Order: sequence, then C-alpha cells, then structure tokens
Amino acid sequence: MDRGEKEFGEWTDQATEQMLHNLIEKKQKFDRAKAMHLYTLWGALLASFFFLYYLTKFVLGPYSYSFSVVFSVFVSSSIHLFMALCLVVLFGATRILYEKKEKKEKEFHALRCEVIDRSKDLWKEEAWKKRHLVYDKMKKEWDINLFHGSK
Repeated sequence: MDRGEKEFGEWTDQATEQMLHNLIEKKQKFDRAKAMHLYTLWGALLASFFFLYYLTKFVLGPYSYSFSVVFSVFVSSSIHLFMALCLVVLFGATRILYEKKEKKEKEFHALRCEVIDRSKDLWKEEAWKKRHLVYDKMKKEWDINLFHGSK
C-alpha cells in the first residue's frame, strides 16, 4: 500500500484514509491469526490420528490381552510419553491461537463497526454520494463489508 497518493479517491480526507488503512491492517492480522489457528488445528488432528494409529498397531494390538501390560509397554518407552506430551502441547497451542484469533476478530469487528457508525462524519456533502465506491473497493480488494454492521 502506497500511502503517498490518495488510494480511495479525492473524496476521502486523510483521517478517513488512515482509518481505512487501520481497518485493512486489522483484517490482515485477523486473517493471519485465523490461518495459523486452522493450520495448527489440522496439524494437531493429523498428528493425533497418526499417534492413535501407531498405538493401535504397535501397542494395543500385540498386547491387548492385558491392560497392565499395555500400560507398562506404553510407559516403558519414553518416545510414547514424548509423543503424548507433544500432542498436549500442540492442542494447547491450538487453544491459545484460537483465543488470539477471537481477540483479533473482535478488534477488527469493533473498528469496522466504528467506521460504519461514523460514516456520516467521515463523508460529508458530495463525498457522501461517492462513499459507495470506497465501500465497493474495500469489499472487492480486502473482503471488508462496510455496507452494514452485522457479521
């Protein structure tokens, strides 16, 4: 984004442009947080699937005649405990990234609603008739809907 020129046209003033740029930045941060959460979640699910498959094939299958033997085989190998600990950490990271994603979504939505609520102050007189061009550009290029406040 080159901020040297008027990106949204001559009908937006500098404060409005700054607000729209802040909104774009919040949206990009939210999108990154959403992607990180999704990748971590899928990684955790995939890793847990493979771990459960491994346990079924190499621990539960051969030693299924006794729970105490299954438990002692599981605990006797440190790699089993290490893999279980890695899965716990991975699911914990997924939870933390989910909370960060929710926080960024709230921040983005609050700023978006503020732009919508203050639209009468941001675009006055002749610019009010041209604001739909800015709204269309925001929707088309950055997937930010400024036409109404609901998600």
